Amino acid sequence: MFELSSKMNDERIEEIGENHVGTSAKTPLRADAFDITDEQKIEKIQESVKDILTTLGMDLSDDSLQGTPKRVAKAFVNELFMGLNPKNKPKASTFDNNYNYGEMLVEKNIVVYSTCEHHLLPIIGRAHVAYISDGKVIGLSKMNRIVEYFAKRPQVQERLTMQVVQAMQEALGTQDVACVIDAKHLCVNSRGIKDIESSTVTAEFGGKFKEKDRKREFLDYLKMDTNFD
Repeated sequence: MFELSSKMNDERIEEIGENHVGTSAKTPLRADAFDITDEQKIEKIQESVKDILTTLGMDLSDDSLQGTPKRVAKAFVNELFMGLNPKNKPKASTFDNNYNYGEMLVEKNIVVYSTCEHHLLPIIGRAHVAYISDGKVIGLSKMNRIVEYFAKRPQVQERLTMQVVQAMQEALGTQDVACVIDAKHLCVNSRGIKDIESSTVTAEFGGKFKEKDRKREFLDYLKMDTNFD
């Protein structure tokens, strides 16, 4: 009975991984996720990476590989997955809309570097974020930082899109926020079906952006040529 249950669970895990199913709108974190320090996490991850490379047959005494476990561990904690830690959440400072700008503001082509949580391979693309002020405005660079914060974690693109919108809504005190992300997943491009041409587009529309005309206006802005070279 245990073997059958284990086999069924393995099959379910494989199916989820291949189909990129997101199981929650929130990043799944354990309650004790931050009971140890970043330095302690780096030490533990370093040993795990060392075990992986050794299991694969790599000679870690080689000059090129000696520092790899430490480099990978530091990259995981301080860079690739720094968005897991709430202490790194950007302060989304807002200001009064004193100039009474009433149209949508669109920040296009925000670079997305994330990591697929199913295979730990890169997701690379662009995010387009828009909002309509309800009395507050947010610094442009803060929009980039919000995208970066939620991207820098093991992620599912659908969840990332929703998290960006929810964070912007919370900061601005309005539901009138939208986000579209177009990205390539290396778990599709470099393994499995190995389709190097395909990309994935996700969208989340809140408040007025659910209206047909507003949604169309936003999407039309994305078509504009903003190459100023």
